[in-house]
Amino acid sequence: MSAVIVPGPKISSSRLRTSDAVRVGSVGLRTRPLRTLLTALGIAIGIAAMIAVVGISASSRADLLSQIDSLGTGLLRAAPGQTMFGDAATLPEAARATAGRIGPVESAAGLTYTGATIRRTDYIDDGITGGLNVAASDTGVLDAVRASLVAGRFLDHATSNLPVVVLGADAAKRLGIRSLQGSPRVWITKDGDGQWYGVIGILAAAPLAPELDSAALIGYGVAETLYDTTTSPSTLFVRAEPSKIEAVRAVLARSIKPQAPNEVDVARPSDALEARAKTDAALRNLLLGLGAVALLVGGVGITNVMVISVLERRGEIGVRRALGAGRRHILVQFLAEAGLLSFIGGAAGCALGAGVTAIYAHQRGWVLDVPVGALAAGAGIALGVGLLAGVSPAIRAARLDPAEAIRPA
Repeated sequence: MSAVIVPGPKISSSRLRTSDAVRVGSVGLRTRPLRTLLTALGIAIGIAAMIAVVGISASSRADLLSQIDSLGTGLLRAAPGQTMFGDAATLPEAARATAGRIGPVESAAGLTYTGATIRRTDYIDDGITGGLNVAASDTGVLDAVRASLVAGRFLDHATSNLPVVVLGADAAKRLGIRSLQGSPRVWITKDGDGQWYGVIGILAAAPLAPELDSAALIGYGVAETLYDTTTSPSTLFVRAEPSKIEAVRAVLARSIKPQAPNEVDVARPSDALEARAKTDAALRNLLLGLGAVALLVGGVGITNVMVISVLERRGEIGVRRALGAGRRHILVQFLAEAGLLSFIGGAAGCALGAGVTAIYAHQRGWVLDVPVGALAAGAGIALGVGLLAGVSPAIRAARLDPAEAIRPA
């Protein structure tokens, strides 16, 4: 009678669950905390540099766009150009009225430089405040450029005929005038004839009209009396409806000076701010490259640490293989260890980069903008670099022969 062989249950190959892989992979990191910290630091520095570069650039751009939104995009600046013979041109004295008759134009106001010199005292030689311009100003300039005052008041019809002055932000700083306490005065002179002017106002910085920052503004009445200044504007500010600004821009030069429109330079100041928002692209790419180099160094550090770990843990690998762990289990274990190491560094780098961005933006008074996509990309890049760095050591560990691994050196 032949024996009946009953087949036993089919033995399935063992599997290493994800949770077990993470737990086993973390053991090697916990047993060497200092090495783990230093290796993760390389990844963290690279990711932090990249996040900070993207965040600071985005915050700067967001702040500029916020300024543009608050100041409006409906301002045009007209200035004299050159004649066809290369000589300096002038704008007609009626330029304001002509520009004001263009339908969408809301206001038009100008400045005329007087050629006078401003000083804090009459005992200092001319030139000590070089770079500061004394200009006659229309009373509507402040509204046209949407600038503001930090102290005092602006010129009006009553003060335009009096020896009073409004200082731009930079002009006040260079003259050492921080407030109107004590009724400060400045000395304005031209061709040897000088007179004291009372300071009645100090302007805040004007992003759309930087010429105001370094100017001392007086009224047309006193400028004409003392310096024979005409009302031909050196700079004409034209405020129009933003939706029709391009149409106004197209006809402004021909309207102001129909006989020679080529002698009028028309620009939109907000274009300069928008251009500034784009000029950081090259620098940002350079800094991102530096961050990538730091990240590469971190990846090399992970590879080095994992190779050393394989050599140090030959006995452990041999015992695990002898107890039934397959090559893929060893492979997964070391890949998990490299992945955890890079994830820790990436998370720390994202937090550090966001923190640096927040501190820098706060100090500069910017709108904080750290793109969520940049944080996600930073963490993903760190994890990818770590896994790639761990592939070679993990394969090396998986290929170790159990008998050779547990044999004493």
